[in-house]
Amino acid sequence: MDKYYKWKVLLIIAVVAFSIWRAYPPNEKINLGLDLQGGMQLLLQIEIDKVPVDVREDVADRATEIIRNRIDEFGVREPVISKQGKDQVVVQLPGVTDRKRAKEIVGKTALLEFKLVEDNTELIKKADQGNVPEGYEYKRLESRGSKSAFNPPSILLHKDAALTGDHLVNASVGFDQYGQPIVQLQFDKKGADIFDKLTYRNIGKQLAIVLDGNVHSAPVIRDRIPSGQAQISGNFTVEEASDLALVLRAGALPAPVKIIEERTVGPSLGRDSIEKGIRATILGGLIVFIFMPLYYLISGFITDIGLVIYAIIVLGAMAAFKASLTLPGIAGFILSIGMAVDANVLISERMREEIATGKTPRAAISAGYHRAFSAILDSNVTTLITSVILFIFGTGPVKGFAVTLTIGIIASMFSALLVTRVVFDFLTRRNANLNLKMFQLFHFKYIPFLKGRFLAYGFSAITLILGVMAIVVRGRENFGVEFIGGSLIQVQFKDSVPIGRVRSALEKEGVTRAVIQRYGDPSENQFIVKITGSDTASVEAAFGTVSGPDAFEILRVDQVGPMVSGDLRKKALWAVIWSCVGILIYLALRFEWKFSLAAVFAIIHDSVFTFGVYALSGREINLPIIAAILTILGFSVNDTIVTFDRVRDNLKLMKKTPFLTIVETSINQTLSRTILTSLTVIFTVLALFLVGGSAINDFAFTLLVGFLVGIYSTIFVATSLVVDWKAH
Repeated sequence: MDKYYKWKVLLIIAVVAFSIWRAYPPNEKINLGLDLQGGMQLLLQIEIDKVPVDVREDVADRATEIIRNRIDEFGVREPVISKQGKDQVVVQLPGVTDRKRAKEIVGKTALLEFKLVEDNTELIKKADQGNVPEGYEYKRLESRGSKSAFNPPSILLHKDAALTGDHLVNASVGFDQYGQPIVQLQFDKKGADIFDKLTYRNIGKQLAIVLDGNVHSAPVIRDRIPSGQAQISGNFTVEEASDLALVLRAGALPAPVKIIEERTVGPSLGRDSIEKGIRATILGGLIVFIFMPLYYLISGFITDIGLVIYAIIVLGAMAAFKASLTLPGIAGFILSIGMAVDANVLISERMREEIATGKTPRAAISAGYHRAFSAILDSNVTTLITSVILFIFGTGPVKGFAVTLTIGIIASMFSALLVTRVVFDFLTRRNANLNLKMFQLFHFKYIPFLKGRFLAYGFSAITLILGVMAIVVRGRENFGVEFIGGSLIQVQFKDSVPIGRVRSALEKEGVTRAVIQRYGDPSENQFIVKITGSDTASVEAAFGTVSGPDAFEILRVDQVGPMVSGDLRKKALWAVIWSCVGILIYLALRFEWKFSLAAVFAIIHDSVFTFGVYALSGREINLPIIAAILTILGFSVNDTIVTFDRVRDNLKLMKKTPFLTIVETSINQTLSRTILTSLTVIFTVLALFLVGGSAINDFAFTLLVGFLVGIYSTIFVATSLVVDWKAH
């Protein structure tokens, strides 16, 4: 018996207790994203007329990107931020409770300037009398936090800034010698040089720090400052200093903005779709939960215990880290469930093999865990590498997917390697002859899969070419409103209308990929509908069938920009590229470079294959589809590594056997595991596809295609390439 058994039990109890404490009640502790719970919407008006005519062209685009950076730093998970019309920005924040603080962060211009204070008494006297000399401006110092009637002194500033926030590289919260919060500034090399000369030439003079036209402080320059560092003080609270540092780091808006409307919006998936999705997920989960003990008997029951613990830990971790659960997050959750089930299937299949050699139950359990460990470790570590890189380089839905997946991977390894092992040890302590009998529907002695690999190469090549052609030919038609923008229609019905009726009416009119959200107070009966293109006739016709031609009113029709900016797309692409590099390096260290290159090639094959089939089906790419593709990448590499791990084992046992035979033997030995693991994941996704509703149908379709092609690529792409490359 493991000498650390009691410590493991205590660790499991502690982790489960902590997770329950953090997660309960889940409806209060688990944050939901905008697509699942709705949130607040701010409509910002950009005051473009205050910007010189020659630089007005991309003001709205720059403002949108800066606001996006601010919201990301504010910590709101997966907001929706897009340009509307030529001079407006729509900001949707999921479940934000501190609405006032959010509005201040979004709306602050954050124009930082350093201006010299004039010390000429004659000029100051004229300014005091109301005659401000040309080239100067007359300002009052802010008196932050003062409750007295004290009016701060007025100062005369040079109108032209000696240094601006354009050269700022970082802003952080610090504390002065009295323990008061301040904002510490760091300039780039050019800014540091300017600041150095400015302070050197003006020792003894005051230098005003001006933010959005308000003078926060005007300290006297006591000495030369060559380090490029400065600070802003002003009786801040820690939260105020943190927020100010945040907006300064994100950069100044190119023009002032004002909030002209604040509303509450419903979930972007629609309450009807969410309810269907929840039912479908529960159905798929129940199928998996029932299947495991039916097939693996006692081992399956223990797997279910591990899965319950896994779910508790995931919920607790998400609550502890304040992660938001969104549809992309659910994709990460599905992948991590698949990996949790996969680990248990690997262990059970290894135990089956050990029992067949005549080992005792206790010895079979020990050997099963030992022999399955390397495959579980490699598959989980490669997926963890991917999720960490996606979190570092990604943003928005990519980062949300990465957070959920990372939590899920760690929880799945804990439940599969520790929880289920402790349960087995507990049972074998009481019954050394524990019955480990299992059913075996799939038994493959030796199928020469790789004889047909060249036909598979041809099939893959043809499908990839057709898919890429479909993507190229369809062009912008591939993408939904999140990527290319389109039209926003705001409608108000006279009577209460369920969102499901609106969705059904739109689908009957051929508008199948619309984003529909309830808008404002539910009693107002308003919705906003976003579609690609500018033809709104079908949408208006659908509204007529919902309530009658005279029972609705179109309040506005606007052009909206893409919710996914070019910068976000670049970050997502680089995140995927670096993930592939990380997998390549890790597998090269664990196996050899030909194996790692084949695995990465299979990942690329699966993603392009799935995108191609998706394009051929005529569907639109939206944000959930990106999450689905990322899920497929993780599933594909996991499946490939399990087979590679068996090849590595067999290379030691079958030293005189031809490499092709070793690979084919390994495929046959792991095929039942591949089928069973894939089936358990496909059960969940199939339930989403069949009964999850139209809003998540594309998402489920992508996962189904990707999971199926992942099985195919493991056999006919990854392992086939290794065989052909090893032959040369």
